[in-house]
Amino acid sequence: MKLAVYGKGGIGKSTISCNLSLALAKRGKKVLQLGCDPKHDSTFSLTGFLIPTIIDTLQSKDYHYENVWSEDVIYQGYGNVDCVEAGGPPAGAGCGGYVVGETVKLLKELNAFYEYDIILFDVLGDVVCGGFSAPLNYADYCLIVTDNGFDALFAANRIAASVKEKARTHPIRLAGLIGNRTSKRDLIQKYVEACPMPVLEVLPHFEDIRISRIKGKTLFELAENESDLDYLCEYYLSIADQLLAQPEGVIPNEISDRDIFQILSHFEVGDLSHSKRSEGDHLKTNLTEEFSWS
Repeated sequence: MKLAVYGKGGIGKSTISCNLSLALAKRGKKVLQLGCDPKHDSTFSLTGFLIPTIIDTLQSKDYHYENVWSEDVIYQGYGNVDCVEAGGPPAGAGCGGYVVGETVKLLKELNAFYEYDIILFDVLGDVVCGGFSAPLNYADYCLIVTDNGFDALFAANRIAASVKEKARTHPIRLAGLIGNRTSKRDLIQKYVEACPMPVLEVLPHFEDIRISRIKGKTLFELAENESDLDYLCEYYLSIADQLLAQPEGVIPNEISDRDIFQILSHFEVGDLSHSKRSEGDHLKTNLTEEFSWS
């Protein structure tokens, strides 16, 4: 099974990817996580350091694939999850999609691409150009990480549109949304009502998750010494179990930019206006009481 994790930049894809990869490994699967970001920090929580990228390694070998060995590019992380970082082209030059393609090509040359039960692509930001939608060419399922805000859901809708387009020629399906760092899900619910798709899990904003990322560890590793974190690991195990059940998935019917703006911004502004009105009424009451002598 091949998974492609997308979402707005900074939404927490890499943290979710590392913990999900480990959850899948905990279920007995042989897992490879493939970072597709020039920052090459996707696998940091699994390895504890920034591993060399495929592009760096190929450059050092003058792009002689025959001189590259598996141990040059594949690093074992915590829980026996194997890790690869594709890297990226120099700033302002080249295409990230080309880098992903070269990474897959090299892994096939090394006979590694088909050795895993699960390959998880952790994909840069919310870019949905032809280059950064390249992992969808290889994936069985796309997972979209979002929060309960307009910007992230707007990006999610664009990604859903990419899945729909790729599904014309590839067997890709959308497994669903993963809500992250949010105590609410009202906008998420509003969106999936307009654009039906599964919601796999919604993770509240846990400080322990942020701390684990800073420490370069997964929650599962921290939970070995802090049993009170076990309940957080259950969120990722739940997602893993849903994926291992091989869901049918969906080909999403994305909604237009105009419609999503109207649906989500009006809903959000409506809530804000209601809150402002309540605050205004409360202030008006206080002022009336305070200045009733006049």
